[in-house]
Amino acid sequence: MKITFEDRKKGLVALLPETLDDLWHLSHIIAEGDEVFSKTTRRIQDNTGDKLRSDRGVKKTFTLGISVESVSFHIFTGKLRIIGSIIRGPEDLVPLGSHHTIEAKLNTSIRIKKEHWSNYAIKRINQAIESSKKLSAMIVVLEDDEAFFGLMRQYGLEYYGPVVGNISGKRIVDKNRGKDVEKFYRNVADYILKFKEVKAIVLAGPGFVKNDFYKYLQSHYPDIAKNSVLEATGSGGRVGISEVLRKGTVEKLATENRVAFEIAAVNDLLGEISKSSKLVVYGKKDVMDAINMGAVEKLLVLDNLIRSDDLEDSMDRVENMSGEVLVVSSEHDGGAQLKSLGGLAAFLRYPIV
Repeated sequence: MKITFEDRKKGLVALLPETLDDLWHLSHIIAEGDEVFSKTTRRIQDNTGDKLRSDRGVKKTFTLGISVESVSFHIFTGKLRIIGSIIRGPEDLVPLGSHHTIEAKLNTSIRIKKEHWSNYAIKRINQAIESSKKLSAMIVVLEDDEAFFGLMRQYGLEYYGPVVGNISGKRIVDKNRGKDVEKFYRNVADYILKFKEVKAIVLAGPGFVKNDFYKYLQSHYPDIAKNSVLEATGSGGRVGISEVLRKGTVEKLATENRVAFEIAAVNDLLGEISKSSKLVVYGKKDVMDAINMGAVEKLLVLDNLIRSDDLEDSMDRVENMSGEVLVVSSEHDGGAQLKSLGGLAAFLRYPIV
């Protein structure tokens, strides 16, 4: 993410998203009532006499401004859609007041105007800028002749695979087994290389397949090997990936570790709840009471609640009283656990009951 223009007096900030993570951050920065300006493409009716073109219209690209009504980020397609009514644009092409969807695109500047930029929104921009300087991580879980992949994004995990090998069991005599194993390892390594942004890799899984694969990397793909660490798990597949996250292995790497950090915070919260600690509260009413009393040391907020429950003022109050605010993504297991507690929880400086 880059800031390409800024005029805080007018409430204007222009941002350039460079990664899918940046689009995810934008989905939490842009809110209902904001004004958003960006280049967009719209099909316009052409009545110049060409009947075919008149029927289908022609695509034209121009800068359009809308008053935001809703924002949605689609993880699986990587698309950020901003819906609202048109407030600025070429009036000969688009009627003011009509509805339009701006689809934010990578490497295309988007200008946002807010009546008030909250501390949360400003921090979110800075977080996106800082995160773009860090490395991405991948978890590779190997078991027998299957490999599953978890790519660490700031908003959560993207699962890939499996890569499957056609390898006979060790007890079965097969003169081609060695070649099949090498082919499988080569396919896994080539799959890793597809993700050029990944510079830190956790090789995990039960048994010794991960160790054998690591030795193969050292001989054939030394650049991957030097960026890899080994971690034992009790399970393979996605369960094994979750186990790596719970162990905090990713946190130890010099890479983007927000997902692991959020999961660790939620696990700490659950641990305190299991002990019936009076230094944690959860649920909107109890957490709001704690905020109003100035008792919150660390606030955990589920990301998709911020806009719907208008929590930004409360988050600012916590920070103004030297508290910490952690926004937890709803796209990983930690977010799901926080959601089950009402999406809002807090660690307290002192008991309030």
